[in-house]
Amino acid sequence: MRSPRPTRRRGPRRFAALLLSVAATLFPSASPAGAAAPPPVPGTLQGYDIGSVFSAGVSSGGYMATQLHVAYSGTFEGSAAFASGPYDCARGQLATALNACMDTTQNLQLATLEQTTRDRSAQGQVDPVANLAGDPVYVFSGSGDTTVKRPVADALADYYGRFGARVRYDRSTAAGHAWITPLGPNSCTVTQTPFLNNCGIDAEGALLGHLFGSVAAPGSGTGGSLIRFDQNAYAPGGSAAALSMGSEGFAYVPASCAQGARCKLLVALHGCKQGYAYQGFGTRFVENAYLNEYADTNDMIVLYPQAAPTSTLENPNGCWNWWGYLGDASYARHGGKQIEAIMGMVRALRGTGTPPPTGDRTVLSSTDSEDGYVKAAADGSGAAVGTLEDAYGLALGRGTDGRVNRSVVSFDTSRIPVGKEVSRAWLTVTRSSGSGDPWASPAGNRLQVDLRTGCFGGCAVEPADWSAAATVAGAARVEAFTSGSAVSTDLSAEALAALNRGGVTQFRLGFASAPTGTAYLFVNQATPVTLTVEYR
Repeated sequence: MRSPRPTRRRGPRRFAALLLSVAATLFPSASPAGAAAPPPVPGTLQGYDIGSVFSAGVSSGGYMATQLHVAYSGTFEGSAAFASGPYDCARGQLATALNACMDTTQNLQLATLEQTTRDRSAQGQVDPVANLAGDPVYVFSGSGDTTVKRPVADALADYYGRFGARVRYDRSTAAGHAWITPLGPNSCTVTQTPFLNNCGIDAEGALLGHLFGSVAAPGSGTGGSLIRFDQNAYAPGGSAAALSMGSEGFAYVPASCAQGARCKLLVALHGCKQGYAYQGFGTRFVENAYLNEYADTNDMIVLYPQAAPTSTLENPNGCWNWWGYLGDASYARHGGKQIEAIMGMVRALRGTGTPPPTGDRTVLSSTDSEDGYVKAAADGSGAAVGTLEDAYGLALGRGTDGRVNRSVVSFDTSRIPVGKEVSRAWLTVTRSSGSGDPWASPAGNRLQVDLRTGCFGGCAVEPADWSAAATVAGAARVEAFTSGSAVSTDLSAEALAALNRGGVTQFRLGFASAPTGTAYLFVNQATPVTLTVEYR
């Protein structure tokens, strides 16, 4: 872990100039006019029935959203980021933030960032990186954004992909550097206050649909309460100002959540010059981010923490801490002062004074001695157990011998904690090698996942497994991928109910139609298939 920068380095004029540069460059414009918004209701953060937690943000808020997700992936189940880059891109250095994480004059060293994340996970400085596998992540970058340039956002999508996250990357517009919202007063391509741009799309519907799996149409955004609360209560040391955070934060609570419905929580993080305390900006981000409208119809509480400008050159434009200002060497991991303040707010919303549930996800590795593949003619005749697993991995599709391969993987699902309700599960597979495209042979072919409560036959793979009856056929599917890891779609509700809580559950992977020619892939030669199970 990089040690804190010496205090003396904050004094020289060159360093002060760099601080002004990053603050001005992140959102380069004049001060916004004051917002004419109705006053929120003063209150406190109370406990609600919250199941899932997500983060979202723009620019410095996008960096903070990613930091929260990576540092506390046992709590945050997904994230969305507009106009920002990969986790801890700055590595505690302002010059790196400017030249590698906004501009591209310096290599941001993505492989190093990945390894740093893995090292911190091993050391317990961030939650286990295995949690990130399968998490939904939404990334947005506009071609008109010259502040955080496109290759930096590309690196964010790539970073998450290295951990098996399910990334949706929207780079279809010429947007400037801004949060994209139908309520934005700015045209799409500009970069100017209030950094709320209308590009003729519903980015919030897209990001929430990806994070949640599906989303109901938005409402009016007026069916709940906008609570203004004291952020000092959550700041380590009791002073929000000492962390470059405002004394006031906000939370939008729909009526359904206030009345006891099980709700989701989205932590929404503004960018530089968009905080409540920044030169009269007020609640413009809170009101125009187009999140409250979706909150009303999707049982979603939106927490709006607030950064604030410092009176010094450390953070004059109220950015979130993504490069280590104010000497906080832990800014991107457990113990980071702003991260811990926000986590305190999350805990309060999940139940006053109680921490969020831990251990709400289990990642199971398949049982190697019970895994294998079976080859047969397209009609299932002449089935035999494949023999190349050790050399190449588990086979899928039609091989050079004209036989069609299906793979069986086995999990000890009795390890799912007793008394927990399974809410979601998926498989992760890693490609080893292959030839051709079995998803296109024939066109629209599907790699289907069948589930068997217990074993298809004996738990060790046998020829009859090729066509043995499944408990749930088509429990999930795996979309086409040509390298790295891929996650299946979520198991169906029927499949979740069929998981064997008392012993073994097996899955059979195979293409719905026999490929018309040689087209196959091998998976998981060096690592087991994993089954990720979430529960409450």
